[in-house]
Amino acid sequence: MSKTSTLGSGLGAAFVLSACGGALLAALSPWLGGGAALRAVIALLGFAYTLYVIGRSGERVGRITTVACWLAVASGAWLMGLPLAGYVLLHVGLVWLVRALYHYSGLLPALADLGLSALGAAFAVWAAQRSGSGWLALWCFFLVQAFHVLIPASLGGHGPAAEPADDSFARAHRAAEAAVRRLSSTH
Repeated sequence: MSKTSTLGSGLGAAFVLSACGGALLAALSPWLGGGAALRAVIALLGFAYTLYVIGRSGERVGRITTVACWLAVASGAWLMGLPLAGYVLLHVGLVWLVRALYHYSGLLPALADLGLSALGAAFAVWAAQRSGSGWLALWCFFLVQAFHVLIPASLGGHGPAAEPADDSFARAHRAAEAAVRRLSSTH
């Protein structure tokens, strides 16, 4: 997780995305119909949130590839005409995958984030059923997503704090691992 990702920035993004999504849904529904408008808003907000996640990460490698893959999968889902539930779950899964790739260095934090994504989707469905408000459903989803910053990047005890600071072998080992990661991520 990057140092620029904070709960406050996540809450701000949640408000902006849900407000824009609610307004866009209201504006597009008369033109496209409810179902097509909802699908368009889900795709646009998913893309916007993906760009937000990538932008907030400290990672510079693979951004264009990630965006291209996201666009290809989202376009395929649109063209295939998936049922709405499958369409929503696919976009939630894409959001989770991008966040897991860019913010976590282990399986357990990524799985915790998957649970957070599922919880956000469940709250959004609950809010939509109770209120009938697209804005409220989007707000509930993105509000829960803002809490991903509380999930540690790694849940293992193998970090710099677990090793003595003056251990030259440990420093050399960390430097070698970082060099291998950089080499493997560029090829």
